[in-house]
Amino acid sequence: MPFEEREIFPQPLSAQEIRAILGQRSPLEIFSWNSPSAKAAGITRETVQTQEELIRLMAGEPRLIRRPLIQVDGELVIGADLRRLQELLQRR
Repeated sequence: MPFEEREIFPQPLSAQEIRAILGQRSPLEIFSWNSPSAKAAGITRETVQTQEELIRLMAGEPRLIRRPLIQVDGELVIGADLRRLQELLQRR
């Protein structure tokens, strides 16, 4: 099964790439609210004004993105949701 892997620390995602990965989903879903980087910067749901601000923050600091992000046939699996990932792979 072909796949493409990308390490986002040496090769951060651009704001455009984040938007493409999200599709119709909200950046709220992939923002790592509990990350030490978010806490150190004082980033909370209350301090973020717009979804575009979230995208800009994640493009500037990859540690703010929940990982892993896995796309299977256009569907995005966020975090270590092994059950969902297995379901998608079994459909292939």
